[in-house]
Amino acid sequence: MPPTLAALFGAAVALLAVGLVLFFRWQVARRRRALEAAQGPQLHHTVEAVIDEVPAGVAVIGPHDELLAHNDAAVRIGAIRGTRVGFKRLHDKVREVRQTGERFDGEVVREPVPGRQATLQLHCRIACMDDDMVLLVAFDDAHARRVEAVRRDFVANISHELKTPIGAIGVLAEAVEAAKDDPAAVERFAGRLQTETGRLAELVRQIIDLSRLQAADPLLEKESVDVAEVVAEAIRRCRERAEKRHVNILNVHPTDTRVLGDQWQLTDAVTNLIQNAINYSDEGARVAISIVDATENGEEFVDVKVSDNGIGIKPEDQERIFERFYRVDYGRSRSSGGTGLGLSIVRHIAQAHGGSIKVWSIPGQGSTFTLRFPAYHPRVEHRKEVP
Repeated sequence: MPPTLAALFGAAVALLAVGLVLFFRWQVARRRRALEAAQGPQLHHTVEAVIDEVPAGVAVIGPHDELLAHNDAAVRIGAIRGTRVGFKRLHDKVREVRQTGERFDGEVVREPVPGRQATLQLHCRIACMDDDMVLLVAFDDAHARRVEAVRRDFVANISHELKTPIGAIGVLAEAVEAAKDDPAAVERFAGRLQTETGRLAELVRQIIDLSRLQAADPLLEKESVDVAEVVAEAIRRCRERAEKRHVNILNVHPTDTRVLGDQWQLTDAVTNLIQNAINYSDEGARVAISIVDATENGEEFVDVKVSDNGIGIKPEDQERIFERFYRVDYGRSRSSGGTGLGLSIVRHIAQAHGGSIKVWSIPGQGSTFTLRFPAYHPRVEHRKEVP
């Protein structure tokens, strides 16, 4: 578990434990006879209400392993099942704490059962209370582990992506120095230096863009955006690249359709899709962009479709193309200056605008990427003329 998350989790558990212990001491003093009765310990509804509000899984287990109280989170993460502790290892740990009186703070793992249940790993804090009652606080840190794994992958990927152009720049700089008496060679190496520095600058720019899109509120200012203008600007940005590869760009049926959002981000998203269509198509191919009004479950949407008749995408790649740094064809992507971040940025822009991105593709026939956004209809104010 990451240190910051562990500290917050520990503080919350400590505060909850202190409150429960104080309450139970008072409760036991008043109702000791009731606790010793055949029905076992009873919890005040106030404590149960407090437990329900705790985000971690919380349960109070009685002296005979009976469940006195728990919240929904404890059931959801698997710490509690029915009227008992969720699985044997956790149950054994609760009994051990009751017998030894020593608090437990650590991981408890449920082994998988093939075809029935997966591995479950909980971070638990278990402590004794009065009258052999035990307090169990459990936290499923699977999400935290996934976040940490994503962070490690990102650091590894970004290190690799930065190392490649930086290494090339170093080699080219040495080549320029060695060829200082050969103007033609210097000019050739200088051109390659510009290419590598441009690739590095683009990578840094896209990392910054992705960081902004992953902020709490990536759309600080929203405005009415003409989708046809977005598409026209995206085509203009890609025109030079298309001409170099002799790719024909078709703007099919532009319509007067609007969405609410950030025009710069929307243009970036469409530009990335068009650039990908150009890069993954052979020379002389065709790329078509269309704007389509759509309706789903009574709601109106605007679809921006970018289609090509290029190399297509394999089904196993279609599930991963929106991941950061994932490339369908590494060699083709590198040669075209791609960073592997473009489609990840497109997905984040779509999500920030309440939309989505989907892909249809058949290897050898081509692909169609569809950006879908909620349609926006500005209110038209009608003013009465004053006679």
